[in-house]
Amino acid sequence: MNIRHFAQFPKPYLAYPKIIKGLVFKKQTAKKVLPKAEYIVDSFQVNQDHLKAYNDVCGFENNGYIPAIYLAVQSQSLQMHMMAKEAFPFAILGLVHIRNQVTQYRNIGTNETLTLSCKFGDLEPHDKGLQFDFITVAKVGNEVVMEGLTTYLSRQKMTESSVNKKSEVLESDFKNVADWYVSENTGRRYALVSGDFNLIHIHAVTAKAFGFKQAIAHGMWSNAKALSSLALPEKYKADVFFRLPIFLPSDIQFLKAEEADVTHILIQSLKNKKPHMVGEIIKL
Repeated sequence: MNIRHFAQFPKPYLAYPKIIKGLVFKKQTAKKVLPKAEYIVDSFQVNQDHLKAYNDVCGFENNGYIPAIYLAVQSQSLQMHMMAKEAFPFAILGLVHIRNQVTQYRNIGTNETLTLSCKFGDLEPHDKGLQFDFITVAKVGNEVVMEGLTTYLSRQKMTESSVNKKSEVLESDFKNVADWYVSENTGRRYALVSGDFNLIHIHAVTAKAFGFKQAIAHGMWSNAKALSSLALPEKYKADVFFRLPIFLPSDIQFLKAEEADVTHILIQSLKNKKPHMVGEIIKL
């Protein structure tokens, strides 16, 4: 296990040269194996101004607590560097973020000091290729306060039938919570607070270079927008699956369905009702 320690989160853009190099020199790894690596930020205290900017873009209140998904977003800089620095078997550009899970075990104060770690998880077959996980853990001292699971898909030519083993959200009687207009600059605004400047999110011109007719919203923005619109319990697990992209600009709907200690959520197109994101919030 290769364990690296950091005094602060590494800047995502420092990994870009390696990512761009991957466009020219394609990975030809025959056997797909994830590296045994863990990156750890030993002492992290949230920047209050940055958190406020994130909350403003995503809709969270500035209430003295850190949204658990904010820590998941912070861990993406570790994920980027792990893919760029380790013997990662896939091309980074072209990966599709298909699932995100965040578990909060208690409210996390903005003045608390945390240790945040990230490591590779499982590599599994998917009906469109191979999917793999990153596992994030945030601690205050020895107490685990948040865990995250981020799942990416690498599209592959499969030689035999494979299936995505992840479960689907159950169909429920959804009721409309809100209609949202997602402006054209949403991708740029979110990139400034998340550090994710993937060109498919920034502008229609750069998105077209990757086969999209328009720029698309970050999945983690739509995830956060949904969570910020709910009265979340102190302890919960939020598990969402990303479906069709949200083109910018767009009109979308946010819906939910209550069932005991589970809230099912859905973001869909206002125009054709096709799903952009489905998931559930489980009270722990």
